[in-house]
Amino acid sequence: MLETVNLKKVFKRNIAADDVNLYLDEGESVGLLGPNGAGKSTTISMMSTLMKPTTGDVKWNGRSVIQNPSEIRKELGVVPQEIALYQELTALENLKFFGKIYGLSGSNLDRKIEEVVDHVGLNERQNELVKNYSGGMKRRLNIAVALLHEPEIIIMDEPTVGIDPQSRNYILEMVRQLNKEKGMTVLYTSHYMEEVERLCDRIYIMDHGKIIATGTKDELTSILSSEESILIELDRDQPNLIERYKQQESILQVTETEKGIKLIVPKGSHQLGTIFDLAEEEQAQIVSMNVQVPTLEDVFLHLTGRKLRD
Repeated sequence: MLETVNLKKVFKRNIAADDVNLYLDEGESVGLLGPNGAGKSTTISMMSTLMKPTTGDVKWNGRSVIQNPSEIRKELGVVPQEIALYQELTALENLKFFGKIYGLSGSNLDRKIEEVVDHVGLNERQNELVKNYSGGMKRRLNIAVALLHEPEIIIMDEPTVGIDPQSRNYILEMVRQLNKEKGMTVLYTSHYMEEVERLCDRIYIMDHGKIIATGTKDELTSILSSEESILIELDRDQPNLIERYKQQESILQVTETEKGIKLIVPKGSHQLGTIFDLAEEEQAQIVSMNVQVPTLEDVFLHLTGRKLRD
């Protein structure tokens, strides 16, 4: 349905996207994961005809989007990372303005505005100025604009950045409904692992402009199928203990978390004795310990050597 072929974008000496190959089948929800600066926004800008690639191509149903941008634009909705609304207009005025740009008018435009306003839950606030909206309400209105012309595919670039948990959950449930109940194809970019896990059938992991892994959640976590994750909660910060763990060849990965330390070790390697002995030597008290299978976040750290939100 939509695919990129060796897509590359170079800004002076900086390669923002480097031979990116990905595809979306009709009705799929596909996640594009990566830290800030990974090249996600550049890639979707080229896919949505907002930016021309240095080399490569984007194809929509087999036809070049670069050569024929108008063919995809009428079937594509884009929710940008930055709020793209007129702050001094009401929500209703914004929707009428963008609806006319999409070629909608009259009763058809009124009907579509009524539908999308209801869908994003802004019925009672549609006549208020956007500048008085909360961050979550602005994000929802941004989504409403992208849905006005009933696109076949919607591209969402980190649509939950900087909003409260309630609005975030509302948006995530809205995306799920668009995909599962309305059959809309979704490309969802994020650096929140749990969002992509919740919404997406397949996942691409991107770093330094390259696609470094792809598959379902289960396929990606199978990369670490021979390892296990040990989450340790400590009574206080223990930088010396972390360094001691990093020096152990038998411990493959050490990551600081909000609650303590996460270790990746070979499955069945019996590292608990070493872990407790080192903690005792550093006079660190282990409050709790949990052994679990590696997560998608662990896979990302394994592949890139850094946290998703770096």
